[in-house]
Amino acid sequence: MADAVQIAMTPEDFFAWEPDGEDSYELVGGYPVKMMTGASQAHDCIVTNVIISLGNQLRGSGCRPTTDDVALRTGIRNVRRPDVMVTCGDPRADSYEAHDARLVVAVLSPSNAGLDWQRKIEEYRRLAGLSYILLIDPKLRGATLLTRNSGAAWTSTDFDSLKETIELPAISCHLAMADLFDGLPQDKEAQG
Repeated sequence: MADAVQIAMTPEDFFAWEPDGEDSYELVGGYPVKMMTGASQAHDCIVTNVIISLGNQLRGSGCRPTTDDVALRTGIRNVRRPDVMVTCGDPRADSYEAHDARLVVAVLSPSNAGLDWQRKIEEYRRLAGLSYILLIDPKLRGATLLTRNSGAAWTSTDFDSLKETIELPAISCHLAMADLFDGLPQDKEAQG
């Protein structure tokens, strides 16, 4: 396991430094920050449901979902690891980062809510090819979709009913809210 590095890094330095193993890091302001390991079963269930749904819809399209093992460069000193991304184009077998993200999905938890997510959202919004940012809240059993409109304007749509469907026409997909939360207890208080 690598120790925290106290000198500023570029993303290239970060990818060369990042240790193999169980620990995962993001690069924030040029410094590696250890990500929290382990997820609640609710978090893991939602991530799995998103990957299954998107993977089935994207098969043969040239796009694919990825896990948080694939990094996303969000600035000259920042590298993030969304829970799920959709990337398009030919995969680069020797690369640890996405170069063409179209959708970023984050499942919120007490450890990643608040100011940290506001910063990440601003970083994601600056990515030219990104069409969507989807934030899923297991506790509220809801979601917020940020959509890039023509130009650089973003709109926000909230989904709070399991009967709703999140439409993602830029990647020819949709996500049924009921599918996102499939396998979880019906009681919203049981989420976390």
